[in-house]
Amino acid sequence: MQSNFWKAGHPPTLFAAFLYFDVSFMVWVLLGPLGVQISETLALSPAQKGLMVATPVLAGALLRVVLGLMVDRIGPKLTGIIGQILVIGALAVAWAVGLSALWQVMLLAVFLGVAGASFAVALPLASRWYPPEHQGTALGIAGAGNSGTVFAALFAPTLAVWYGWNSVFGLALIPLGIAFVAFIVMAKDSPDAPPPKSLKEYLAVLREGDAWWFMFFYSVTFGGFVGLASSLTIYFNDLYGLGAVEAGYFTAACVFLGSAMRPVGGYLADRIGGIRSLSIMYAIAAAFLIIVSVGLPNAWFALVAFGCAMQALGMGNGAVFQLVPQRFRREIGVMTGLVGMSGGIGGFYLASSLGLSKQWFGTYQAGFLVFALLAVVALLGLSGVKKRWRTTWGAAHMTAAKV
Repeated sequence: MQSNFWKAGHPPTLFAAFLYFDVSFMVWVLLGPLGVQISETLALSPAQKGLMVATPVLAGALLRVVLGLMVDRIGPKLTGIIGQILVIGALAVAWAVGLSALWQVMLLAVFLGVAGASFAVALPLASRWYPPEHQGTALGIAGAGNSGTVFAALFAPTLAVWYGWNSVFGLALIPLGIAFVAFIVMAKDSPDAPPPKSLKEYLAVLREGDAWWFMFFYSVTFGGFVGLASSLTIYFNDLYGLGAVEAGYFTAACVFLGSAMRPVGGYLADRIGGIRSLSIMYAIAAAFLIIVSVGLPNAWFALVAFGCAMQALGMGNGAVFQLVPQRFRREIGVMTGLVGMSGGIGGFYLASSLGLSKQWFGTYQAGFLVFALLAVVALLGLSGVKKRWRTTWGAAHMTAAKV
């Protein structure tokens, strides 16, 4: 990383964005690591398990548009504060009242979607402080907050064994409260924020074909990442008979590898260009998703294959958001919301399709194969647009960044 990176923006805000994103993602996917214990208590079917862990992902996807609009209207800091209050309140009620039915868990899942929508706050908060040539690195660091999913997978199953799964909601309030205070103290809105626009002007970006391409590309990279993060604890428990805690450890290892690669992906995109790095990641992710679809003989082989797929998807997340600010810098708030929404929809699709595949066919193979096919389609789509991108908004005379 160049020495002048830290002088180019506002490091306290970058750290605040990362921390807020980190704890928000931790609670966003909380139902996944707790899925084994919750499903045992409530006697859920495979399809119900898939829907339970996928619902926060879908809610987060839709709410990213709402928070993205709020970011451009009232600023990312105030939007982040409002979102954190809603999540803290929902978890506090769930902990105090106790959840004893599926509909109650699903209601909490919707509120956890607000935590998933933090994506639409943290990235614009960081992005607006940094020039184009540092966008990949800055957003890679802020986006590394998806490592919060590691903490959920690592600690939630064990805490559930010790104290009961409903108590985990109360324990999650501790890191949330610390991050809330840090966010208020350290985060600062950039003075370079664009002026507010009307709803019609916001949605005008949907008339741009590039907006739809970015939405599709991120639905594969981030959708694959969060879909696997939400589902792997149940997968390792069901397919290989691992206990809830051990399955959580295996999931945490995979998620850690993926989240750690996001800033690497952003940095690599800054160095060799987002298009080139993203193309490589799609090919790798598709290959390993096909490998895991056959049902590997033991959990350790699956761990290696999932770890490789997650690293490719994590790096792809960073690469996509090296490109988005170059094309839509003035609309970064709404584009972050729209692109983030698409990523969440991809995650909802993967998590729910794995549950349906298991219930309908007795195996997870169909779910993995279809998502691998989506990665191949994304690779082909990227190949089709790269020449136009590099000769228009990505040309050397238009931006200092490598596209």
